[in-house]
Amino acid sequence: MILTDTQIIAAIEKKEIVIEPYNRACLGTNSYDVHLGKTFSNYTEAILDARKPNPTRTFEIPEEGFVLQPGTLYLGVTMEYTETHTTVPFLEGKSSVGRLGIDIHATAGKGDVGFCNYWTLEISCVHPVRIYAGMPIGQLIYFEVDGEIENYYNKKKNAKYNTVSDKPVESKMWLNKF
Repeated sequence: MILTDTQIIAAIEKKEIVIEPYNRACLGTNSYDVHLGKTFSNYTEAILDARKPNPTRTFEIPEEGFVLQPGTLYLGVTMEYTETHTTVPFLEGKSSVGRLGIDIHATAGKGDVGFCNYWTLEISCVHPVRIYAGMPIGQLIYFEVDGEIENYYNKKKNAKYNTVSDKPVESKMWLNKF
């Protein structure tokens, strides 16, 4: 079941969901709009290696915006810090963003119960498009959990993305054993 606006408000009041900064105007019928943060990263090597850390360059989106180029993966971040303690958060792109040809996540649209952080966005586009810090970029949808949780994400010893960062976090695939 997806939480409605009134259920999201109740969960925020009980601190089961935390959104900072929170703006009631961003609450939809059954979702909450999140915005593009000012910090971006992209990988500097032509070939990425899943077994090692891959260097990135980090920069801020200037006031006049930044033009995304097709064929490049950009790592962005939400302006909002979120915590989810009793529901499963899903991050989906806003339809207006999709209609500009922008994808905000390649594979990682689902969070885990216990996720407490900013969201790193895996941004790509189909043609050049100018984007701006602070623009609405996605929406969080919350799903109820059925059953007890044994291993919350923020308490997992091997969770790779638990360190709070308001900057995009590159892949840590290399920390896996394979």
